[in-house]
Amino acid sequence: MKTVAISILGTVLDKRGKRGKRWDKWRPTVSMFQHDDLMIDRLDLVFDRNSQRLADQVTEDIYHASPETKVVHHYVNFEHPWDFETVYSELLDFCRSYTFKPSREQYLTHITTGTHVAQICLYLLTEAGYLPGKLLQTSPPRKNSAGENETHSGKNQSSAGEYQIIDLDLSKYDQIASRFQKEHKEGTSYLKGGIETNNPAFNTMIEQLEKVSVRSNEPILITGPTGAGKSQLAQRVYELRKHRGIIEGNLVAVNCATLRGENAMSALFGHKKGAFTGATTDRPGLLKEADQGLLFLDEIGELGIDEQAMLLRAIEDKRFIPFGADKETSSNFQLIAGTNKDLAKYAHEGKFREDLLARIDLWEYNLPSLKERPEDIEPNIEYEIEKFASKSGQLISFNKTARDIYLSFSQSPEAKWSANFRDLNASITRLGTLADGGRITAGLVKEEIDRLKTKWKVSKQSNDNPIEMTKDLIGEARFNHLDLYDQIILAGITKVCRNSNSMAEAGRTLFNQSRTTKKSTNDSHRVRQLLEKYGVSFDELNR
Repeated sequence: MKTVAISILGTVLDKRGKRGKRWDKWRPTVSMFQHDDLMIDRLDLVFDRNSQRLADQVTEDIYHASPETKVVHHYVNFEHPWDFETVYSELLDFCRSYTFKPSREQYLTHITTGTHVAQICLYLLTEAGYLPGKLLQTSPPRKNSAGENETHSGKNQSSAGEYQIIDLDLSKYDQIASRFQKEHKEGTSYLKGGIETNNPAFNTMIEQLEKVSVRSNEPILITGPTGAGKSQLAQRVYELRKHRGIIEGNLVAVNCATLRGENAMSALFGHKKGAFTGATTDRPGLLKEADQGLLFLDEIGELGIDEQAMLLRAIEDKRFIPFGADKETSSNFQLIAGTNKDLAKYAHEGKFREDLLARIDLWEYNLPSLKERPEDIEPNIEYEIEKFASKSGQLISFNKTARDIYLSFSQSPEAKWSANFRDLNASITRLGTLADGGRITAGLVKEEIDRLKTKWKVSKQSNDNPIEMTKDLIGEARFNHLDLYDQIILAGITKVCRNSNSMAEAGRTLFNQSRTTKKSTNDSHRVRQLLEKYGVSFDELNR
């Protein structure tokens, strides 16, 4: 593990003393290399171009004090060195452009040089994790009783002074640690793909996920229906973590539904040559490929029990045995799991290991379906239009009438959005492709609405599982909050409502016996009252 120091050039203190006399003066940057017990392999020296001559002199002196140390120059323009916002912005840009390698290098942030504003900014950036390492504080030599510098033997000259390495344990500073609201907002916006979403529950979830993404390396479980954006969210978590220097490896993503039998073991954990018929070479496996990076296992509920057991150990110990091998291998990966299944139910039925579920659901986030977020449909339409334009190189837009028709339909009970954002993406792609001159007209929108209705009608007729159908219609979160008894009852009501053209027709089916004993019946009212008990409407179940 190499030690790397990051330091701002001291334009005053590092310039003390002329010619050979400079070695009699304490110079903070040079002093770091005058201690026998502080070994630094590389110094990343930060300064503006006006200080190049001084930087060259300091670099030469560091070579004489510590020939094994490499000095790398970084130019940063501190246009207003006493303005906090300007300095912080410049140093934050430096951090973002810096390639951190935490698995191979440990970092020391020197906070003695630069203006007091710069020193404060370096502290805050280290405390927030943008500079992943410890603080290094250097100070002049102490005076003895005669008022002279205390001298040292060998490499430690009288100008060496003292140093202190400070390891910031953030848990000690919970009450006083500053929080960077601007950076937090940028992080949450990034996780949302830059879309200004309006759903309060979704926004709250993303705000917490941003904190977890940069503060925790524990597994994250993302649940939600197909097409809700689980893969895209995992991709953004990975990019945010890599951007902050938390991980340096690759994102390795796999849909577990595609893994079966020996192929599952081999794909995940690798295999040795000859482990089975067709294994003509060694294979490292996906877990190994994700070393120092992030592994995204989508549809984790589809994994076999044997693979689940090996995965659990790999998560806890970072070690596993490739298929056909007799020795363990290791991989230090971070995990995000995705599923559209009820894993708790799977665990109860013996289809999913309870211990694995307990390990991966420390941070669980449920992505709501598109129809559960009607207020977010409009900004997502804008996002899809921009994405189409970027991909096709063709600008497109709705005329006012077409936009009003499309938006009204997309937020209505008629819009099922059964494949969620995949449906929306496909819809905008079709509209953009057919738009002459890049203008989406009312005629095109009406054709697209008919196309969507037909598609969803076929999907509705093909769904013969009333429980899954109900869960899909009202959202898994709402459905799972009902007792099993109520889930069964509501599923039966849903099936009747979807086969009826009106509440009156549904009422005649549901109350076929009791209605015959009444002198006057209002079947629609009875159905409405029944549905209100479960917080749903006829239109919602019959969309």
